Amino acid sequence: MPQALECSEGCWAWMVLLASVVTQGLTLGFPTCIGIFFTELQREFQASNSETSWFPSILTAMLHAGGPLCSILVGRFGCRATVMLGGVLASLGMVAGSFCCTLGQLYLTAGFITGLGMCFSFQSSITVLGLYFTRWRVLANALASAGVSLGIMLWPLLSRYLLEDLGWRGSFLIFGGVLLHCCVCGAILRPVPARVTPETRDGLPPPSKRPARGCPAACGRAIRRHLAFDVLRHNVGYRVYTLGVAWMIVGFPLPHVFLVPYAIWHGVDEHRAALLISIIGFSNIFLRPMAGLVAGRRDFASHRKYLFSLAALLNGLTNLACAASADFRVLVAYCLVYSVSMSGIGALLFQVLMDIVPMDRFSSALGLFTVLESISILISPPLAGLLLDTTSNFSYVFYMSSFFLISAALFMGGSFWALGKIERQGPQAEVQGAVTEAAPEQGLTLEDTDGPKKRLRVEIMYVTSV
Repeated sequence: MPQALECSEGCWAWMVLLASVVTQGLTLGFPTCIGIFFTELQREFQASNSETSWFPSILTAMLHAGGPLCSILVGRFGCRATVMLGGVLASLGMVAGSFCCTLGQLYLTAGFITGLGMCFSFQSSITVLGLYFTRWRVLANALASAGVSLGIMLWPLLSRYLLEDLGWRGSFLIFGGVLLHCCVCGAILRPVPARVTPETRDGLPPPSKRPARGCPAACGRAIRRHLAFDVLRHNVGYRVYTLGVAWMIVGFPLPHVFLVPYAIWHGVDEHRAALLISIIGFSNIFLRPMAGLVAGRRDFASHRKYLFSLAALLNGLTNLACAASADFRVLVAYCLVYSVSMSGIGALLFQVLMDIVPMDRFSSALGLFTVLESISILISPPLAGLLLDTTSNFSYVFYMSSFFLISAALFMGGSFWALGKIERQGPQAEVQGAVTEAAPEQGLTLEDTDGPKKRLRVEIMYVTSV
C-alpha cells in the first residue's frame, strides 16, 4: 500500500480530496434517504414497522462493521482497488434489490451487500487522505466531511423525485447506476510506489519467515491486529468511551429513519417532509467543517471528550422538542438545532478516540469501536419499530432516542470527570511521597544547601489512561 506521494499535497492531492468528498456523499449520506421509502416498502411487503426497520439497520450496520475487512483489503490491494470494489458491490446490491419479492431478499441485497460495498468505498477514501496530505490533513478531513452533508441534502430530494415517477423499484435501479460513480472516484486514487521498508510500513513488523502454525493461530493474530480487546481490557478511558458511544448510537440514528414518516403521520405534505432531511444536510455543509476545524485546535485537546458529551446531551434534548410538536415550523427549527449537535458529534467522534488511545494502537482500537457501534446500529431501528408497533405513536420513538442519548452523555461526562479527578490526585500524591522519602534519607529540604535559588526538583513519568 503506498504511503506517500512523490509530490505531497500537490495538484493531484486536491483531486483526490474531491474524489473523497464525492465518495463520502454517495455512501455515508445514502442511509438518510431510506426514510423516504419506509412507508412505501411497508405497504409493498405488508410488513410491520419493526420488520421494515431491519432494512435500514442492516445497511447502516454493514456500513460500519466492515471496517476490519476493509483495512485488510486496503493493506493487500490498495485504496484504489478497494474503493472500486465497493462501488461495484454497492451497485449490484441496489440493482438486485429492485427485483426483490420479499423483505428477506431486500435485507441481503440492498441491505447487506450494498452496505458492505459502501463501507469499502468510504473507509478507503478516508484512509487515502492520510497518504496524500500531511500539513493540511486536518483541513482535508474537514472538507471531506462536507461530502457527507451534501449527500444528506441531495439523496432525500432525489429519492422523493424518483419515487413519484418510478416507484421504489425504479428508484433502487437508478441508485445502482449512481453508486457506480464510486468506481470513477476510486480510479482517481492513483497508486504510487511505497517509499518505506516492510519494517516501518504501517508501524508493523515484517512478516515472519517461520511457517504458520495453522488457521487458528492466523485468525488469532488477525483478531489481535484489527480488534483491540487488550486495549478495551486495560484502558479505562477507552472502555468508558466505547460503552458510552455504543449506548448512545442506539438512539442517535432514529431521527434519520423515522423523521419523515413521523411528519407524514402528522399530516405534513410528503415533499415538505422529505425537505426536513435536506435541511439537516444543508446545515451540515457549513457546520461540520467548522466543527472539525474547531475540534482540531490544540486549545480544545483536553476538553474534547466533554464537548462530545455536551453535543450528545444537546442532541437528546432536541429530540424531546421534536416529540412535543409536529408542526412544520417546529420541525424546521428542530432540524436546525439538531444539525448543530449532529455536526459536533460527527467532528469529535473519532477525534476523541485519538485522544484516548495511543496512535500505534488506533487502527485496531478503531476496528473494535466500529464493530461495537455497528451492533448498536443494527438493533436500534428494529427496536424502535417494535415500540412503534406496540404504541402506534411516533412520539415514543423520539422519547426512546432522547433517553439513550441523554443517559450516554451523562455517563461519559461523569466518568471522564471522575477519571480526570483521579489522575490529578495521582501526581500530587506521588510528588508528596517522593519529597517525604527524599528529605530524611538525603537531608534535603525545599531549599538545597547550594543556595536559596536551587530547589528540589522531582521528575515523575505519569502514564495516563485517557
